[in-house]
Amino acid sequence: VVSTQSTGSSGINAEYGGGGDSKEWYPCTKLGRLVKDGMIKKIEEIYLFSLPIKEAEIIDFFLGSKLKDEVLKIMPVQKQTRAGQRTRFKAFVAIGDYDGHIGLGVKCSKEVATAIRGAIILAKLSVIPVRRGYWGNKIGMPHTVPCKVTGKCGSVLVRLVPAPRGTGLVSAPVPKKLLNMAGCEDCYTCATGQTATLGNFAKATFAAIAATYAYLTPDMWSPTVFTNSPYQEYTDYLAKPFVKQPKKEVKY
Repeated sequence: VVSTQSTGSSGINAEYGGGGDSKEWYPCTKLGRLVKDGMIKKIEEIYLFSLPIKEAEIIDFFLGSKLKDEVLKIMPVQKQTRAGQRTRFKAFVAIGDYDGHIGLGVKCSKEVATAIRGAIILAKLSVIPVRRGYWGNKIGMPHTVPCKVTGKCGSVLVRLVPAPRGTGLVSAPVPKKLLNMAGCEDCYTCATGQTATLGNFAKATFAAIAATYAYLTPDMWSPTVFTNSPYQEYTDYLAKPFVKQPKKEVKY
């Protein structure tokens, strides 16, 4: 079963029986509390201090309206038991805002809808920043990957190479979808291995995109001015007990 649908994040949730954004969010991590109460203004502050994101609602808070998700593939997987086979469904979902953020989620479940819902949540938790750069002169907005980067998963190896403006995405359909969601306009790609294994192909591309921020290029050599992490800065605020607000009763 192959499904390629592209809808808004809340739209696909509603389609597969998810609650969307109707319920009020009660954060259960320190980072969630800081985000909901407006202490952290941008998602880049979280990435700067490498704080682990454990709640999908944090991503919704910052990128909710811009996020689009796409089901890359739904495949049946089987386990042999004494009574026969037990079939479950594995869903691969990519999520991105087409402007420098992308995530990839994989979830296995007995039902297709549950697998897709779980994959969307895992994709949000894995959202990473994408560094973009130039092929030649630094004119206009960044349009391609900043340097040659490689990602590997299983036997699949994906290499991303900067391309001149106007080239477009020279790629197979799976990396093209991910690069487009990440906000790259031009890129050459090279892939080796068993690329027919879509899961590994997508993971290798995601690893290559994530590697864009792993290189310390000369333009990032300026001295870093370190500041306190949000946990340190708002330690007094976090020390106060978090009180869950009671629901208001509606009188008819």
